[in-house]
Amino acid sequence: MADQSEPLLLSADDSDVDHKTRPEALTFDNIVEQSLSDFGFWQLFQVILVGVALFFDAQQIFITVYTDAYPTWHCLNHTICDHSTSDICRLPRSAWEWDGGSKDKTVISDFGLECSSSLLRGMPTSAFYIGGIVGGFVLALIPDDSLGRKKLVLFSTFAMSITSISVIFSTNVWIYTTLKFIIGFSRSQTWSYALVLISERVSTRWRPRATMIPFTFFVLGFMSLSGIAFLAQHSSWRFLYLYTAVPAIFYCIFLYIFALESPRWLHMQGNDEEAINVLKSMSSKNKPYLESLVSQLPPKQETSEELPRYSIKDFFFRKWAFRRIVVVMIILFGLGISYYGVPLAARDIDVNIYLSETLNAVVELPTFIITPIILERFNRRSSVLVNTLLGGASGVLCFVLSLLGKTGIAFAFELATFFCARIGFNLMAVYMVEMFPTCVRSSATMMFRQALVVGGACCPLIASIGRDLPSVSFAIFGVAMSGFGLFVLVLPETKGSSLCDTMEEQEKRDQTINTSHC
Repeated sequence: MADQSEPLLLSADDSDVDHKTRPEALTFDNIVEQSLSDFGFWQLFQVILVGVALFFDAQQIFITVYTDAYPTWHCLNHTICDHSTSDICRLPRSAWEWDGGSKDKTVISDFGLECSSSLLRGMPTSAFYIGGIVGGFVLALIPDDSLGRKKLVLFSTFAMSITSISVIFSTNVWIYTTLKFIIGFSRSQTWSYALVLISERVSTRWRPRATMIPFTFFVLGFMSLSGIAFLAQHSSWRFLYLYTAVPAIFYCIFLYIFALESPRWLHMQGNDEEAINVLKSMSSKNKPYLESLVSQLPPKQETSEELPRYSIKDFFFRKWAFRRIVVVMIILFGLGISYYGVPLAARDIDVNIYLSETLNAVVELPTFIITPIILERFNRRSSVLVNTLLGGASGVLCFVLSLLGKTGIAFAFELATFFCARIGFNLMAVYMVEMFPTCVRSSATMMFRQALVVGGACCPLIASIGRDLPSVSFAIFGVAMSGFGLFVLVLPETKGSSLCDTMEEQEKRDQTINTSHC
């Protein structure tokens, strides 16, 4: 295959073609943009089909809230046992019983961890997040041209589901902890794979709206888990894993049968004819136009072994790519601190903890409607900058008002800070996709997510500071969001631009834009 930044199709008689539709100006990017411009039913179906992966991903992230909880108990022998004052670890086992009489209601009761250290009780959850961090770094080393977008989403979701089912056979906390690590490892990049696949199968016009769909499914998955846990509250904790993992297995079957590969990835592999067929499947309206292109496709000039290979190392060998990915990770680190830390520090404000956590979850839903509006009306850099500055100001005001005893107003600014953190994350997700070419987009998205997770890992330490000086953590979160958000000024503007496929094509476009500005 020739340079993929060059025109895809050539005509035998250029003189008979109108200037506006001259074939030599027709690149594969033009074909994608034109054929997917209408965003019909099958495009929406494909976006939803892949987006559902995050529904099951969210369930596995938050499932330990219910499976690893400390169960309630009651006294059997009231002569030596008083539920309100007795220490369960100082009582004989015959003097008390778990509520419901079921020993395997949660992991704590099933494995006899009620008197163990908090470190041991929290080990499975910690192993899950450690697996996510390790998996993020390891899987980021897989080249973008290895398996394809669809297979990566499928394999990560399937591995997560199979391991989740195997959890029900755990006989002790060590086996359970090991399996939780594997679950965290296998699903560590599901979000990244799904986002890239979706963004590469829609046109520039529809990308802001389409990329919000998987985020919506993520929140819905979190919310659905509460209902499933409520219905299974009288069952063993093992059934909760079963109820969430089995539907995910059936989802993987549907994904394998009906999901389509990224046409841009296929083009990068030299499979232009297959890429055109994918576009035809998603856009019946433009099917005649696409069929007319098949016969004009140039012959392959390179075998798959001769195609240029790209990997994460390209970020270090190209100055512009390294600068961009570092800046993106800095911004996401600041957003991660705020996004994960603000709800955790909400306990420092004198409000009902259950109400505060519920409202923090609810305020995420409007962000998926507001984000596309912002992206369609304003440019990327100013949107991220203004949003992070507003979020930072809200965090500082939350701290000040909390010190003054105005907890109601302070809580409103806490919600505003969390709202801005989520908006900033949504904006950066779309912005990042547009800044990197197809050949390294998957790797860039993985590093994007890793920065967010590392920021979240710092939250407990920052939130603990609030115990000594109430609500000061909100000021730290606010300053981090606005301070790191200023780095967006270093990034290029991408609003209205289509996606590039190779590093060389991205460099040429950047040079053209810089020359036009000069």
